Amino acid sequence: MTAMREFKADLFKTLGHPVRLWILELLRGGEKTVTELQQSLEIEASSVSQQLSVMRSHQLVESRKIGTSVFYTVRDPYVFDLLDIARKIFENRVATMTAVLDEDTVSE
Repeated sequence: MTAMREFKADLFKTLGHPVRLWILELLRGGEKTVTELQQSLEIEASSVSQQLSVMRSHQLVESRKIGTSVFYTVRDPYVFDLLDIARKIFENRVATMTAVLDEDTVSE
């Protein structure tokens, strides 16, 4: 397996958790603290920290500390392009399913 394929597989594996995707969407608006993320996610701070740790180890996010607060940002903004494309794929799938349902309704 090439290094590129391994990188892609690792990236998609890292993105393969709903909370991680949600965190990335929250970080789309700019840096946030763990507390801010936790309040938006409405899950335990330890769970937020765990997911951030996974993303930090895979270089999806980076952190900086000011006093007792740790601020997180997305390391490479191209990740948002990937999320946007995934949204378009989802929307296409929904549109196809809707069209099939509409056809079934008309034929009945």
